[in-house]
Amino acid sequence: MRAAADAVQAAPTTQTAAANYAAALQLSLRIEEAKSLLRKTMPVARRARGESHIITLRMRIIYACALYEPDDATLVDLREAVTTLEETERIARRVLGGEHPLATTIDIALQNARAKLRARETPSTSN
Repeated sequence: MRAAADAVQAAPTTQTAAANYAAALQLSLRIEEAKSLLRKTMPVARRARGESHIITLRMRIIYACALYEPDDATLVDLREAVTTLEETERIARRVLGGEHPLATTIDIALQNARAKLRARETPSTSN
């Protein structure tokens, strides 16, 4: 059964549709649904297309943003987002080059995720 599900999900149009749908869910603030969808489809995209394919990279970016952007993101979510974006940035720069629009998008998301993580880890000094 899993092989059949993987075969359907491995179809290029299905992966593109999943990435687009996850992005739409995230923009609609349906974060948990976006994360759930991506947790299921990212491994299939990695197996079918590889770590460095643009769809796989897009899925990882959307997933990381879904982790760090909510105001109630946990420290675990923030750390996972930063780690995911760091790995994705390395792959994108190697494969696409540093000036590619996707690499630039990853860089901006990584800066934002790191800033949010630093702010959460730094204890407030209110009196």
